[in-house]
Amino acid sequence: MSYFDVVIVGAGHAGAQAAISLRQLGFGGTIAMVGDEKDPPYERPPLSKEYFAGDKSFDRILIRPTSFWEERNIVLLLGRRVTAVDPEAKCIYAGGMKISYRTLLWAGGGSPRALTCSGSDADNVHTVRRRDDIDAMLAQLGQVDHVTIIGGGYIGLEAAAVLRKLGKNVVLLEALERTLARVAGEDLSAFYEAEHRAQGIDIRTGCRLKCIELTGNQATAVRMQDGERIETDMVIVGIGIVPETAPLTAAGAVGVNGVDVDEYCRTSLPDIYAIGDCAAHINRFAGGLRVRLESVQNACDQAKTAVNHLLGNPIPYDAVPWFWSNQYDLKLQTVGLSLGYDQTILRGNPSNRSFSVLYLKNGRLIAIDCVNAIKDYVQGRAHVIAGAILDQKLLADASIALKEIGAPER
Repeated sequence: MSYFDVVIVGAGHAGAQAAISLRQLGFGGTIAMVGDEKDPPYERPPLSKEYFAGDKSFDRILIRPTSFWEERNIVLLLGRRVTAVDPEAKCIYAGGMKISYRTLLWAGGGSPRALTCSGSDADNVHTVRRRDDIDAMLAQLGQVDHVTIIGGGYIGLEAAAVLRKLGKNVVLLEALERTLARVAGEDLSAFYEAEHRAQGIDIRTGCRLKCIELTGNQATAVRMQDGERIETDMVIVGIGIVPETAPLTAAGAVGVNGVDVDEYCRTSLPDIYAIGDCAAHINRFAGGLRVRLESVQNACDQAKTAVNHLLGNPIPYDAVPWFWSNQYDLKLQTVGLSLGYDQTILRGNPSNRSFSVLYLKNGRLIAIDCVNAIKDYVQGRAHVIAGAILDQKLLADASIALKEIGAPER
């Protein structure tokens, strides 16, 4: 058995930031980070972009050099999966170890949502979540000409862009009527679909998968519900994640979609916090709904909130959400959450490959998607934080800086 003052479960962005913040804020107690991967904490977004494309080596996506953790007396217990939490005894069980804690920070993240059809466990069916996932794909790509991607969210589109750069033929299948339907408006979906098709991606929406056909344990075709058969050498699945909270919920933590936390990231269990992708919190930028946010921003900001609270400096979580995606030479930056929007304003011309989509709810600006429009992103941030009501005619005029736009005249 081992004892640590703070045990962090999860070695992704949230877990790493929690450990870093503890030391930065002068915490002198013992810290252990338990991760189920063999690698030290590394950045996740480059997996579907620069690391997949070969533009960055693994060393360049480490959150900190390996020596950093040892120098700050942060014990890394890697390759150990937590199987149980005992909140009364204040211990966890991981990889044959019993680890006791004073405070537990759960940063378990999530696992890729799996297909439920036959053939989905083939050797050349992959997800995009971990370094090992990408390494497995890269090991096979030399023998691959045709790739089928299932899922038209950011992960699927980013992977498609990299695969085209690598010269592969790509078919992308999305069950909904447009890509990015869960996170963006029609203007953005239409733009990215047109861009990917111009690059040679065969994007199909409103598709229903029936099964994956196998030869041995290799996927050789994707069969659709309408009978169409798409031959393939590899399948990549990007249909979301399932939050990793089973040990916590089994121990009695409240939560349905993830584990519920309060404004300080505390769970319903004593001395246990939850942060990052798995933490369901009430967010004012989501209209006061309880949501999970899958982003580096949320992971890091919630880690800081939890650490400040456990060190006796309670600062409620109230960070504005932001996201980004790189595809080809397009840089998408998003601020705010477009959930429940009832109006959009297109600012600029998508044909110029530099524009923004503004999302309004009851006249208030709640989010902005900016494509190659950094000024809009920077200047629109304050308006989103304020939930500002702005002159809509001026918002649509890209020649007028967002910072210059105020409320409409009465």
